[in-house]
Amino acid sequence: MDSNMIRPFCLQEGDIVAMIAPAGVLKQNREVIQRTKIVLKNWGLKVVFGKNIEKKLNHFAGSDKDRTDDFQWALDNPKIKAIWCARGGYGSQRIIDKLNFEKFKKNPKWIVGYSDITVFHEKLHKLGYQSIHGMMCINLVDDPKSIKLSLETLKSALFGELEGYNIEGNYYNKVGKTHGQLIGGNLTLITATLGSKTSINTKGKIIFIEEIGEYKYHIDRQLQSLKRAGYFDQCSGVIIGDISKLKINDPLWGESVEELILDVLKDTNFPVAFGFPAGHENENRALYLGRDIKLNVTKNKTNIIFQ
Repeated sequence: MDSNMIRPFCLQEGDIVAMIAPAGVLKQNREVIQRTKIVLKNWGLKVVFGKNIEKKLNHFAGSDKDRTDDFQWALDNPKIKAIWCARGGYGSQRIIDKLNFEKFKKNPKWIVGYSDITVFHEKLHKLGYQSIHGMMCINLVDDPKSIKLSLETLKSALFGELEGYNIEGNYYNKVGKTHGQLIGGNLTLITATLGSKTSINTKGKIIFIEEIGEYKYHIDRQLQSLKRAGYFDQCSGVIIGDISKLKINDPLWGESVEELILDVLKDTNFPVAFGFPAGHENENRALYLGRDIKLNVTKNKTNIIFQ
C-alpha cells in the first residue's frame, strides 16, 4: 500500500492522547510525565499513560511484554486519538512484530516520535497510514525556548494545520524540483530494517534522513549499504536533517559529512536538501511521514509543501 496513504483524523479539543515508552528507560520520568500533562492540557487535550511507563528493566522501559502491552492498549483503544512516544533509545525492533494493528485500522490514530520510533513509522507506511516524525515527551525537560518550534510544529501537525516549510538554503544543496511521499527517519534504524518485513519500497519517494553520535565512516557505511540495496535507485529526492554530534576518528575522514553524502549520491539526478531542522537537536520540526509533498530545492532555500 504505497499510494493513497490513510490520514488519521486531526485532533480536536477534548481528544485523548496516550503517552507510552516503547523502547529505552524513561529517565526523569516524574518530570516528563508532569510536563506532558501541562503541555497537552494547554492544547485542550486529555492524556492517559501506559501502565508500564515507569518500569525499568536494564536498558529498557520494562520488559518486551510490558512495552508491547502498553503499545497494544494504545493501538486498540478507540478513544485514544494519538500515541505520543515518551522517548526512543533502543527497543522498538524487539516489539514491532508482536503488535497487532487490526483494531488500529478501524480507528487510525497519529503515532508521534523520532529516532528509534522510525521502526513504527516504517510499519505504518507498509500498512498504508501516515504518521508524524516529531519531538517526544522526554524533550519537554529541555529549555523551553530551544524547543519552541518543535512544540509549535507538532501541535500544528496534530491539529491538521501544518502546511509546509520555507527554510534557509545550504551551499551543498543539489537543486531541483520534485514531488513524492515523504518517508524515512533515523539512518541507523532505516539501515537496520533493510531486508525486513517493514523495509520500505522507495520508488517515487522522498527520503528524509537524520542521525546522531556516529563516526563519519559509520554514516558512509550505512549509506553505502542503502545504496547497494537500491534504496536510492528510483527515489525522487532526499532531505537531510540534523547529522549531529559526530565522533572524530583517527585517521580523519577528510571531508565534510555533506560531501560524504553527495559522494554516495553522485550518480543520481534528484534534488538533495541539506540542513532541515529535524532530528536529535532541540529544534526538531514536525514532518508528516507518508504524506505527498512538493519539494523545491535551491542554493538559497528549501521549500516543502504538504499536499
